[in-house]
Amino acid sequence: MPHHGEEAVNGDMSDEVGPGPSAPAPRAGTATVAYDDGFPRTEAVQAVTARVLGFSGAELTAVYVPADAEGDGDLQLAGTAGGWGLPYGLPTHCARSGDSPVATAFRTGVPLWLGPEESATVGSMGVLPLGGDTQRLGCLVVVDKRPDAFGADRRRLLELHADQVAAGLEAVAARDLGRAKGAGGGRLGPGLETLRGGAFTLGLGTGRIAADAQVLALFGIPPEGFDGQVETLLARTAPDDVPALMAIVEPDRLPTPGQQLSFRIRRPNGELRWLSLRCQVLMAATGAPERVLGVVADAAYLRPSADEVAIVRRLSAALAGATTIRDVSRVVVAALRVPLGASRVAVAELEADRFVVTVLDPPEPDAWPEEWRSEWRSEWPDTSCHRLPTLEAAVRAGQVALWPPGAALEPGLAGVGPGGLAVLPLPADGRMAGVCLVGWDEEHRFGPEERSLLTATAGLAGQALVRARALDAGHELTTMLQRSLLPRKLPKLAGGVAAARYLPATVGLEVGGDWYDVIPLSDGHVALVIGDVEGHSAGAASIMGQMRTAIRAYAVEGHPPDVVVSHTNRLLVGMETDLFATCCYVDLDMEEGIAWFVRAGHLPPLLRHPDGRTEEMDIAGGPPLGVVADGEFPLTEVGLAPGTVLALLTDGLAESAHLPVEEGLRKVREVLGAADPSDAGRMADELLGSAKRRDDDVAVLVLRYDGMEVRPTRARWAVWRLPDAVMHARRFTARTLRSWEVTQEMDVALLVVSELVTNAIAHTQGEVRLDLTLAADRLRIAVNDASPRAPVKPGSVDWEATGGRGLLLVEAMSLVWGSVPLSGGKQVWSEIAVSPRERPARGSAEEGG
Repeated sequence: MPHHGEEAVNGDMSDEVGPGPSAPAPRAGTATVAYDDGFPRTEAVQAVTARVLGFSGAELTAVYVPADAEGDGDLQLAGTAGGWGLPYGLPTHCARSGDSPVATAFRTGVPLWLGPEESATVGSMGVLPLGGDTQRLGCLVVVDKRPDAFGADRRRLLELHADQVAAGLEAVAARDLGRAKGAGGGRLGPGLETLRGGAFTLGLGTGRIAADAQVLALFGIPPEGFDGQVETLLARTAPDDVPALMAIVEPDRLPTPGQQLSFRIRRPNGELRWLSLRCQVLMAATGAPERVLGVVADAAYLRPSADEVAIVRRLSAALAGATTIRDVSRVVVAALRVPLGASRVAVAELEADRFVVTVLDPPEPDAWPEEWRSEWRSEWPDTSCHRLPTLEAAVRAGQVALWPPGAALEPGLAGVGPGGLAVLPLPADGRMAGVCLVGWDEEHRFGPEERSLLTATAGLAGQALVRARALDAGHELTTMLQRSLLPRKLPKLAGGVAAARYLPATVGLEVGGDWYDVIPLSDGHVALVIGDVEGHSAGAASIMGQMRTAIRAYAVEGHPPDVVVSHTNRLLVGMETDLFATCCYVDLDMEEGIAWFVRAGHLPPLLRHPDGRTEEMDIAGGPPLGVVADGEFPLTEVGLAPGTVLALLTDGLAESAHLPVEEGLRKVREVLGAADPSDAGRMADELLGSAKRRDDDVAVLVLRYDGMEVRPTRARWAVWRLPDAVMHARRFTARTLRSWEVTQEMDVALLVVSELVTNAIAHTQGEVRLDLTLAADRLRIAVNDASPRAPVKPGSVDWEATGGRGLLLVEAMSLVWGSVPLSGGKQVWSEIAVSPRERPARGSAEEGG
């Protein structure tokens, strides 16, 4: 490189990348400041080192890194190639908050391209940020004497080169950090070895490749012996890695933007070398892919040790025999957790915009963050990608991402690896099939050997996942169907806590007809349902969904428990299916603790008393659903004391080919009695047990009944069909509200009562009932009648009309209002906000007028 003001040495790379003259030895006074990798500093080696940072033939290339990892201090000049002394006026330090080009690019993450006037140099300057938004590693500065040095292609190549530099720095930043700083290289030190590389241009239509001398040197091909064919380079590639490279050279399999591809080549002397590739596809005016611009760098930090080679070989052999997604996930977990000493390993598929976990180790829910437990609907959790933006970004980038101890991550990730976290996107066929998370509780520093193992594992696991998904397409369809039919979350209950778990079978098609549901009802009641459709098939899952929907519909209508089950039975008989179902339905009054049970061929519920005693409840049973159209389903009433735990389960938990149902229920009762009732979710997990192999799917529904500290106050009035019925209803309401000390809202309540009772008397026949309920800060007014026809609010009312304004007034006076079907009739209700006050003594009144 010349001194400042001298002519540039020939060897610059133009926008048309291709083999060119090798870089000359620096002249006297030329300075190359870079990591000392142990090579003797002859003139030839100095010339090569100058190309390390300046692969594109620039006069000067420099790297700035943060002086410290946490603070807001300076950016320091960590390494340069070319120039002399402090070339072109580049400072040794730049304040992060300053307005220098380096500081601006570092803060914004946007490359800057400056002419001579803007850069205060004799030529053009490019300043490129290193790293992404989650971790900024520094800036790459390139200075070229020519005023128009950075054309479009060259900018793209430099941006790709900056991404390559950042990947290398991130991979080795944690390795011997103290030595790097002691050598004067800052955080950059060991990473310079990853920057040795060059650039190429590939014509997709012709297969011709123009590669510079650095690319050919990495492949071990002399420039004069290169024929310009891409096949010549592919011939040096390890056979196992050729398919990945074909995603670059084949127009119909374009790479993911920003993705780094690591591959191996065999040099003429037999040496196996790791290289890394980043590229960008340029489109023609017709929209078809035309050219690929890329940079190739030495990735020696990915070279595996003998132990890692053995692990990868064992992993490859194990994955070859894995035929299901679950098997693939288990193999990956087994290959990583023990060798890496990890605290947690999770494998998840990508389904649309959701992470669907396939295996967790350890499997206990409390070993994982609270955000994961809240999504624990079946055997493993699944969650939206958007709830874990850092994980989503890492998967989109398509390369192994590492976070050191104490990294600022969202709680859903920080809790996976507080001592260090690795995220492995699992690529296959040009897309991401899944992701693997490896976390440590104790402080863990990542070395390049680990990155090598993780990178190799990710590639093998991604291909195995896609293969298993293709072999297991039927299972995937039915599993997704069943997942969509089960409740996503259980409702919060006043006076109790419910928890449910579902586990599919581990043999066969792995899908069945077990289901559960928790249905809030009116008047402080809640329905608990558990059921099982015969068989294991998509048909069983489909019938299960219809049964769950039917029971929920009948329950919400307000039918008694025996009527709900009887209606559902007739529905299943009329569906002309050979399948039958068993079911246990419970209607629990959360205020009084009275439960009504109906059992249709199902296992009896289990009860855990507050003192820890357990019992198998003696509930009268009826036939399974779908067997006899006129089957009888007797009703059993049981009182529950606060602190009682009710457990409903399917036969897959208590019965198998090797376990009689009586013995299975006894074991379940032992677990239930020993469990801690303060955590309903933990109780459900303990009831499931840790069996690795299940012949049948399993569902468990647990309710801890706590009782209500403050019970609602209720009053009822049977409305007689008299000319002055509305007046009597208003008088009853006024007396009741005065006794409840609800006076400020009296006028509004009386107006709503007038309108609802008037509508019921005028438009229906049969019994009419007025219900008043005071709970917390709301007064609920409900009028029941015998007509199933829901009221219709008029869209507009003419000023001369004498009717039609009632529902408009109710809507205006209410916080919320509505209508629900109820036992052949309906209930029209309204809720009014009331001022906080000391609650009156609890009571209930029922009168007729």
